[in-house]
Amino acid sequence: MRLLERIYDLAIVGGGVNGCGIARDAAGRGNSVFLCEMNDLASGTSSWSTKLVHGGLRYLEYYEFRLVREALIEREILWKIAPHIIRPLRFVLPHHSGLRPAWLLRLGLFLYDHLGGRKLLPPTRSVNLRSDEVGRPLIAGRYGKGFEYSDCFVDDARLVVLSARDAADRGAVIRTRTRATEIRQDGDHWLVTTENTQTGERETIKARALVNAAGPWVEQVLATGAGVNAKAKVRLVQGSHIVVRKLYDHDRAYIFQNADGRIIFAIPYQQDFTLIGTTDRDYQGDPAKVKASDEEIAYLCAALGEYLAKPVTPADVVWSYSGVRPLYDDGASEAKAATRDYVFELDTPGGLPLLSIYGGKITTYRRLAEEALERLGPYLKGTKADEGWTGKAPLPGGDMEVRAVAALIAGLRKTYPFLTDAHATRIAHAYGTRAATMLAGATSSADLGQDFGGTLTEREVRYLMTNEWALTAEDIVWRRSKLGLRMSAAEIAALDAWIVADHARAAVPPREAGGRA
Repeated sequence: MRLLERIYDLAIVGGGVNGCGIARDAAGRGNSVFLCEMNDLASGTSSWSTKLVHGGLRYLEYYEFRLVREALIEREILWKIAPHIIRPLRFVLPHHSGLRPAWLLRLGLFLYDHLGGRKLLPPTRSVNLRSDEVGRPLIAGRYGKGFEYSDCFVDDARLVVLSARDAADRGAVIRTRTRATEIRQDGDHWLVTTENTQTGERETIKARALVNAAGPWVEQVLATGAGVNAKAKVRLVQGSHIVVRKLYDHDRAYIFQNADGRIIFAIPYQQDFTLIGTTDRDYQGDPAKVKASDEEIAYLCAALGEYLAKPVTPADVVWSYSGVRPLYDDGASEAKAATRDYVFELDTPGGLPLLSIYGGKITTYRRLAEEALERLGPYLKGTKADEGWTGKAPLPGGDMEVRAVAALIAGLRKTYPFLTDAHATRIAHAYGTRAATMLAGATSSADLGQDFGGTLTEREVRYLMTNEWALTAEDIVWRRSKLGLRMSAAEIAALDAWIVADHARAAVPPREAGGRA
C-alpha cells in the first residue's frame, strides 16, 4: 500500500452531483482536491433522476419556500453555464376537478413565476385543452382547463461528469472505481485509505478537511473509522421511471396530479421516447440493487391512464430505471412528504472537519457546493476569494449563448459534412463546443474509426475514455449518453469487448485509462 506524502486541502468521498460540484468549486477557489468514487461517476442517485432543473412546484404545498426560491433562481444560472445539456421545457398541468382546485394551482404558479427572479424563461399561461394542441393526447372531454409553465430539462449524468471534468481541469484529482475503505485521524490531518476496485491497489492520502458526499452510503462512510457518531439520519426513498415510445408529437411535457397526492411527469425524451416518473416509497436494502418493481411500473401506467387517451401498459416499456434518494430523515410520515432540502452535519473530532451531506437535488447542487465551502471556510484556503464563480464560468462545452445550440449543430454539419443531422445534433448536445475538439482533423466518416451503432464511433469512445473516465460500455451507453435506447444488446456487447481488448493492447491499468485532460 502506498502512502502519499502530499497533503490535500480537501478530500471528497462520492462522485455524484454533490461531490463533483464541491470538487469543482473548491478547485476553482485554489484548493487542492482529491475525490474518490467507488463506481463510475453519477452511477448512483445522480443518474436516476427525473432529469429536471426545476423549482419543485409541489414543494410549495409543504411550505418549502426557501428551497423552491433557491431552485427557481438556479434554473437560469445552470442553463447559462451549460446550455448544451440543459434546455428550457414547457410543462402542461391539466386541471383535475376532483383534486387541487384551479385557484390553488393559479396561486402556486403565480408564486412559481415570481419567487425566483425569472428573466429568460417564459411565464405561465392558461390553456384551453379542448382547442390547444396540447389537449389532443388527453382523454376527450375530461379536461377543459390547464396551465402551461416553464422549467428546464437536464442530462443529469453529463452534468456530473462535466463538473468533474472542470474540477480536474482546475487541478483536482478524480479517482473512479476507488472505494474509501478506512478513514482515520493522524495529527492535524485525515488519512483516507482507498482501494481500486479494478486492480486491488491500495493507497492512503492525507487531507486537512473531508467531505462525505456518498449519498445513500453516507452512513456507511462514517462507519469506516472516522470517529463520528452521526446525529442526522438518512431516509432512503425509491424513485422509479419508465421510458416508452413517443406518446405525442408536440414538444411540451405534462405534469399529472394523482388522487394519492403524488404527481407524475411525462417528458419528451431522446427525440423518439417519452420519460415517465416518478414514484416515492421508502426503500430498505442495498441501494446498489434497487430496480423498478412491477408494482411501480403498473402504478405509473395506471396514473397515465387517468389522463391520456391512448393507454400505456407495462408491455410498452422499453426501459425502466430506479434510484434511491438519500433524503434527510425529518420524520415525515410519508416518503412523498420528506424534505428534498439538503442538510449538513459538520463534525470536528480532534479538531479535524468532516462535513456529511444529507439530501439535496440536482437543481440546487451548485448552491449546495457553495454552502458546503462556506461551512468549511475556516479550515480551507481561498474559500472567499472566488465565491460565486461557478454561477458564471461555463461547464466544459458550455461557452456559448443559451440559444446557440442550433447554430452549433449547423456549424458542425458545415465543417464535417459527413455527419448526419441526428449525429451532429446528439454530439452538439452532449459536448457543446468541445464537439469540435473530439472531431478535430476528421475529413470523412472513416476518420472516426469503428462504427459501434447508434452514431457511436471509435473516435468518441476514445474521447470518453481519455477525458471522461469511461471504462465500460455501460458507462458510455447509459451514462455518458443514452445510446442504450438505440443500440442492440449485441452492439453493446461488441463495444464492451472492444474496450477490454483495447485496454489489453495498451497494457494500461484501467484507472489510468480515463481522466486525463
